Amino acid sequence: YTESSSCSKRTSKILKTFANYSEAVKKESSKKMSVERIYQKKTQLEHILLRPDTYIGKSAIFKNDIWIINICDISCSNIGFCVPSVNAADNKQRDKNMTTIKITIDPESNTIAVWNNGKGIPVVEHKDEKMFVPALIFGHLLTSSNYNDNEKKVTGGRNGYGAKLCNIFSTKFTVETACKEYKRSFKQTWQDNMGKTSEAKIKYFDGEDYTCVTFQPDLAKFKMEKLDKDIVALLTRRAYDVAGSCRGVKVMLNGKKLPVNGFRSYVDLYVKDKLDETGVTLKVVNETVNERWEVCLTMSEKGFQQISFVNSIATTKGGRHVDYVVDQIVAKLIEVVKKKNKAGVSVKPFQVKNHVWVFVNALIENPTFDSQTKENMTLQTKSFGSKCVLSEKFVRAATNCGIVESILNWVKFKAQTQLNKKCSSVKHSKIKGIPKLDDANDAGGKHSSECTLILTEGDSAKSLAVSGLGVIGRDRYGVFPLRGKMLNVREATHKQIMENAEINNIIKIVGLQYKKSYDDPDSLKSLRYGKIMIMTDQDQDGSHIKGLIINFFHHNWPSLLKHTFLEEFITPIVKASKNKQEVSFYSIPEFEEWKKHTENYKTWHIKYYKGLGTSTSKEAKEYFADMERHRIMFKYNGTEDDAAITLAFSKKKTDDRKEWLTNFMEDRRQRRMHGLPEQFLYGTSTRHLSYNDFINKELILFSNSDNERSIPSLVDGLKPGQRKVLFTCMKRNDKREVKVAQLAGSVAEMSAYHHGEVSLMMTIVNLAQNFVGSNNINILQPLGQFGTRINGGKDAASPRYIFTMLSPLAKLLFPAVDSSLLKFLYDDNQKVEPEWYIPIIPMVLVNGAEGIGTGWACKIPNYDSREIVNNINRMLNHQDPLPMLPSYKNFKGAINVLGQNQYLVSGEVSVLDKNTIEITELPVRTWTQAYKESVLEPMLQGTDKTPPLINDYKEYHTDSTVKFVVRMTEEKLAQAEAAGLHKVFKLQSSLTCNSMVLFDHMGCLKRYESVQDILKEFFELRLHYYKLRKDWLVGSLGAEAAKLSNQARFVLEKIEGKISIENKSKRDLIRMLVQRGYESDPVAAWNKAQEKVCEETLMIDTALLDSGSSSGPNFNYILNMPLWCLTKEKVEELLKQRDLKKAELNELQRKNSEDLWREDLAVFIEELDRVEEQEKESVSSGKAVKLVKGKVGKPKVKKMHLEETLPSPFGRRIEPQVTLAMKADASKKLTKKKKVTMSVCEDETKSISVNKCSAPRQRKPAAPKGPAKKVKKRNPWSDDDEVDNDRSDNELDENEPVIPRDTSYRRASGVCASINTSVLLMFSSFKSGLVI
Repeated sequence: YTESSSCSKRTSKILKTFANYSEAVKKESSKKMSVERIYQKKTQLEHILLRPDTYIGKSAIFKNDIWIINICDISCSNIGFCVPSVNAADNKQRDKNMTTIKITIDPESNTIAVWNNGKGIPVVEHKDEKMFVPALIFGHLLTSSNYNDNEKKVTGGRNGYGAKLCNIFSTKFTVETACKEYKRSFKQTWQDNMGKTSEAKIKYFDGEDYTCVTFQPDLAKFKMEKLDKDIVALLTRRAYDVAGSCRGVKVMLNGKKLPVNGFRSYVDLYVKDKLDETGVTLKVVNETVNERWEVCLTMSEKGFQQISFVNSIATTKGGRHVDYVVDQIVAKLIEVVKKKNKAGVSVKPFQVKNHVWVFVNALIENPTFDSQTKENMTLQTKSFGSKCVLSEKFVRAATNCGIVESILNWVKFKAQTQLNKKCSSVKHSKIKGIPKLDDANDAGGKHSSECTLILTEGDSAKSLAVSGLGVIGRDRYGVFPLRGKMLNVREATHKQIMENAEINNIIKIVGLQYKKSYDDPDSLKSLRYGKIMIMTDQDQDGSHIKGLIINFFHHNWPSLLKHTFLEEFITPIVKASKNKQEVSFYSIPEFEEWKKHTENYKTWHIKYYKGLGTSTSKEAKEYFADMERHRIMFKYNGTEDDAAITLAFSKKKTDDRKEWLTNFMEDRRQRRMHGLPEQFLYGTSTRHLSYNDFINKELILFSNSDNERSIPSLVDGLKPGQRKVLFTCMKRNDKREVKVAQLAGSVAEMSAYHHGEVSLMMTIVNLAQNFVGSNNINILQPLGQFGTRINGGKDAASPRYIFTMLSPLAKLLFPAVDSSLLKFLYDDNQKVEPEWYIPIIPMVLVNGAEGIGTGWACKIPNYDSREIVNNINRMLNHQDPLPMLPSYKNFKGAINVLGQNQYLVSGEVSVLDKNTIEITELPVRTWTQAYKESVLEPMLQGTDKTPPLINDYKEYHTDSTVKFVVRMTEEKLAQAEAAGLHKVFKLQSSLTCNSMVLFDHMGCLKRYESVQDILKEFFELRLHYYKLRKDWLVGSLGAEAAKLSNQARFVLEKIEGKISIENKSKRDLIRMLVQRGYESDPVAAWNKAQEKVCEETLMIDTALLDSGSSSGPNFNYILNMPLWCLTKEKVEELLKQRDLKKAELNELQRKNSEDLWREDLAVFIEELDRVEEQEKESVSSGKAVKLVKGKVGKPKVKKMHLEETLPSPFGRRIEPQVTLAMKADASKKLTKKKKVTMSVCEDETKSISVNKCSAPRQRKPAAPKGPAKKVKKRNPWSDDDEVDNDRSDNELDENEPVIPRDTSYRRASGVCASINTSVLLMFSSFKSGLVI
């Protein structure tokens, strides 16, 4: 029943629907339109009025934000009223004499008029159209003067619609024009949307040309009743547009001249009284690029903004002309932003564009637009008819107008947002994903504020802390090990911070939130831990780790420091034990003070704790049991603490750190001079420590040690690691070669080297390298592959496979006799390397120096060792040293002076023929492989923007020489030579020596203004030590002579029977010798006196020294002589030794310290000649050999050079150019650096004559004048290491034309040669014992 009922209902609904549909069909058929009404044809005028949006865009009112005069948000409609003003501006392009445009807007009468005094429209009848030209172009559609596309025009009109559309959408439209050429005036009026036309009025006219268009817009077509204030404001703005974009035209609006005098003043209307985000008035950068382009630029805070004109048309939507200009600006800005972007956020071009507000006024040939409204210009850039290349001056100004700062601020904001999103954490009861964390049981709970997180230096320190937690429990203490040193977040990029797992782990463990303020004590309850305890080694690196953690919290959460959030756990650095007594010391100065006040401290057992790993688990439990003694709270004392932390870790405080370290070193020197104790922090009663004290008394020790490790000493030119290697090699005194890896182990053992073995092995390798750009004198021998100039030493073999030993020159440079004068250091009671060695010449100048420390950096180039010896000899003769140029062993290029301490290093390039050049030398430390990859390959391949410069290149270099043969087209070679081959092929580099910072002999950093200053200070110190050496030698030889004299006298008296020793007690013998005037052992007494002086001077622990000799006279040297000393031969030998020793002593006493130095220098120069001669021979022996058949048929081995590796003799050498512009640029940089850099040296260090340093000198290697049959003796003062002496004349091909290269640039100075010869003669005279 239910189913049949529902079916009947559905059926009735369907029938009813069909009935309704049939009725609708009947009604529709009765109203059916005819075909003629459906398909219609309209005239063009009717079509324009019916579908105005096709021609003028929207005709209804719509809302839009545009710029107008003093009004911001207006209603507007595309009514086409601006066309007459554009036509007036176009007339300026046709008639350059046009000066005025008058615009009248009368809202009351709904009338607008535009008048200009340019050339009038020809008042003449058109022969084809049979009507006057003004009537044709204003009253008939599709008429224009712009239809000739072959003509390049910079006008706004294009399609022939503009003025006619204005006529069509007006109730009344009147044109008046006067043409002086045809002596007629014309006036005609159209009404009813160009539907009615009045008769043209043509009169005689002999005045000045003009054109005036007056019209009354048909407001009904635009759904308007009157010209309201919005539309009037829009039209007024258009008048200002014409005044700003049309050059040389005065614009009058309603009878008043507009206050716009060009495009720049027009731009000021937009930016006037506008401030940037810092409250500073916006800076506008402007440039008139050429007659067709004007560009202005400023910062935008509302995204990308543009105001642009094409041929006086306001392109409100921009177009390709705007993109053309903006792309150039963005490309330059993004380069600057990338350099200054410390946050690490990637910045894309569109993001830079969002901060740009650009104004463009352009004249473009035959522009195209996407619509009749002409809001968007679509013409391709290549068809503009002109270029707009922004100058470097504009680009520099653009980077300083606030845009870059705005972008960087946005980058920081974005970086902070990302940090807040990714790196912040919240409080959790349990932490997952950090396996190395030993979390406190109560962390993250209601007792979290009472929990302490212990941050340890490494896993071994964590084990120590976990051992200690067995005493105090695990509920309130957690442990997390740090992997090395934390990142300095103050200068780190946001990318570095986000990718730093350690920082993110700490934030997660503690529950920190970025930039959250924890001023309120209750806010600490949101953290998982209420305190952080830092547990590191008690050395300088441990202090640095503490400082970095403090800096991390101070930079991100400074409010936490006010709550004593940070604390440290200190452990002993030295323990002294005796029987059951034990004394712990937490700083070395405290230990030294204890030694001074403890008479029998030598009887105590001293143990040094270099790291936390030295302590045992038992000691760890003892430390934690006495938590009150070992826990030191950091106490915040206000702004002085903030300033101290910022000083230590901010890059902006570099100069302040220099002063900070300088004051520290001066204070330490004064304390040492006056015998005052060093300052120390952790006394027995220390419980609290301010951040200021930590920075200025503990962290400063790390900063100073960082400088000591990074910056060499003036005295020996070595850093501590290098000095340890030299000390070990001298102590081992190997006669055979040793593996580098084995030597590194010996260095660690003998000199207490506490750092990584890899860095130590690299130090050894660097000391042995001798390729161009490395060492001028390598103190270790490179027995194996120690690296070449191909890869700058990076191609050295593994330390397991290469061998080394001391160079023969090293023992002459660092005489063993001076070791008794040096101040040796002690490490854990082990005697290690001296504070510095005292070589016979300043090695810091010979091999140069580079290093970057804390607040200081050092860079000193290499200098020629023979020139240095020459200057030392001059100073020994009381003459001033000669100026020196940097010099690198075997370097064949040129070094020119640019300015004070500024040099230009040039490689060698020659032209072989019209399309081939040859590069035979690169600038110093430009490695062959790197040059090939970074210079030649890009030149060969080219880029998207730069076509290939060269066609091909070939390589003929060896591991020690360079030779590239480069082929290129004749045209490009000519262009490159005109621009400078050295510049094009990047064969010049600058060398600046304005950071000559070294440790002086007192251990204080000092900045030197010139090389002469370094040389003079070394000379005074070294001469003083020669005096000390002489005194020491006199004492030593005197003691040895006295010993021999006593022994000889005893033997003679015994033989003569004056002394009887048989059957007597030792006591009687000693008494007898004393009575007869024999001396106690003179050598032992002298040595003991020296040890005592050393002990008093150095204040070292001499418990390990031999002090077991019995009191009273020591005659063992006599009584222990063997019986055969009484023989005749032995007596004669003993007497001869005595006489020789006395003669040696007398000879020494006749010499002064200057003589000793001259002798050492002469021996060194002789050995240097021998070593370099051996190097030449080894190079020559590596040449190819050729078997030549002799007269009797036996093959002979004949050496020959591989011609392909040698410079071509046919090349035309290109002389490196040092222009005045280069010198001026160098001088400008030096002046700028002097203004920025704080002067550290005293005025006396500036007394060196600048004229000597600035003399136009040039270092050039000598060259052979020609092939010689006879090998000439090499001048030791010459830099020529490549003279071909092995090849004789008869080896040359007789048929081969020989074109000698220009060798004038390689001739040595005659003055220098004469000086060098005299010095050599003087050395040889000293050697032969003659007195000059």
